[in-house]
Amino acid sequence: MNPAEIYAGFLKHVAQTSSAPMGLVVESARGCSLTTPEGHEYTDLLAGIGVAALGHGNPRVLEAIEKQARRYLHVMVYGELLQEPQVALASRLAGLLPERLESVYFTNSGAEAVEGALKLARKASGRSRILSFHGGFHGDTLGAVSVGGNPVYRDPFEPLLPGVGFMTFNDRESLGVVDSSVAAVIVEPVQGEAGVVIPEAGFLGELRARCDEHGVLLIFDEVITGLGRTGKLFAFEHEGVVPDILVLAKALGGGLPLGAFIATRELQRHLSVDPPLGHVTTFGGHPLSCAAGLASLEVIVGEGLSERAAVLGGYFAERLRSRLASPVLCEVRQIGLLIGIEMSDPQIVTRFVRECMREWLITGWTLHDDRVVRLAPPLVITEAELDEASLKMQRALARVPGSEL
Repeated sequence: MNPAEIYAGFLKHVAQTSSAPMGLVVESARGCSLTTPEGHEYTDLLAGIGVAALGHGNPRVLEAIEKQARRYLHVMVYGELLQEPQVALASRLAGLLPERLESVYFTNSGAEAVEGALKLARKASGRSRILSFHGGFHGDTLGAVSVGGNPVYRDPFEPLLPGVGFMTFNDRESLGVVDSSVAAVIVEPVQGEAGVVIPEAGFLGELRARCDEHGVLLIFDEVITGLGRTGKLFAFEHEGVVPDILVLAKALGGGLPLGAFIATRELQRHLSVDPPLGHVTTFGGHPLSCAAGLASLEVIVGEGLSERAAVLGGYFAERLRSRLASPVLCEVRQIGLLIGIEMSDPQIVTRFVRECMREWLITGWTLHDDRVVRLAPPLVITEAELDEASLKMQRALARVPGSEL
């Protein structure tokens, strides 16, 4: 198919998620670049919203995929047959996590992992109430939407999961609603779709203490922050606050679909008894995804990409603060290679993102704050690539009306 045919087929036969899709036809992707059929090369500063942590086409990941594809693909519903890639990845994750996060339930996606975590919390606790946070994002399945912190995305689908309440992120007083009627609190240790909102020191610790006081399970949604993105392998390491249930996805599959929720064996047992098969998935933990995920994880750990993200993220943020200095720039928030650029008006953000594409840069805004441009480049991006990207963004912003100093 030529590019025009691809675009026409996309509009006619692929369900649209917005009225103005980016519409970029991808011919190939390698490293931190996407290439179109016309030969235009874009620097990818989103990495598929954090999925492509190693960039595109990492040789070790491709080798693992090819090797596993020649062994076997799907053989049985997850959890019944022993499949080496699942066991190897689960064991490696458990070895990198605190002792009580030892049992991994694989899913196809982050939203599915959130659904499983919510079911587990309700069954294990015998309670039904779930608390979440305004601005939080946990996926688009019905339960995940129910605990999402933006009514714009909840209201059209009501009635949703009952018994859900919301607190204010970084507001210690709002934690007072956590009591013994609550099954679980779900929280992103850094709010991504809210615009890269970073917790104040001690906030997550106080939430942990409040949950412990009332026997409430604490779920950390690290779908976007997990596996090196924030400068630590897991974002909860910044505060040393360990959840009861950890949710992972995006970078977990090395570019293939994979999610997981992780807890103690004792907790996970609640999904296998009364009734047995209380939570099942056909394709979760697909051996191809697990093989790719293990290869990717070994590169992230072996090459110290978490620590590298902390250094490069700080470098990039300083360049952005300097080169985007303008009356329309409000703040640059950064933790590792997760960056939020807050501007004064949504229309400025829309125009800026469009101008960035003219500079051959892939950027985007967040669902819950359309004044914020979010960046999550591959963890393997170089300092030179970030420096060039910041110069291109400077040029892009200069073409946005009202940005002049």
